[in-house]
Amino acid sequence: MGLLKPRKNKKFGYEPRYFDNNGEGNPYQIEHKFDKFRTTVETKRGLKHKFIVAWEDFKASSDKKSNKRVLFIIAILILMFLFIIEFDLSIFFN
Repeated sequence: MGLLKPRKNKKFGYEPRYFDNNGEGNPYQIEHKFDKFRTTVETKRGLKHKFIVAWEDFKASSDKKSNKRVLFIIAILILMFLFIIEFDLSIFFN
């Protein structure tokens, strides 16, 4: 057991003894309603993968107004940060 690794959930594949699988799948398999629509179920961990998933969700979003609004807010925050650290923006406007 690692101290820094998160614990992995155990999965149990229950199948009855006299169950004949004719291609319809396991009737006892528990699946949530929205699992087939989620992109974050059973994904890799890590900061890079989180950014990749967030960017894919951002691109796949149907509301373009909110995407533009988020980009505008991020741009304003970056400019405020550059102003606070007194970054000279004149190097971009030569």
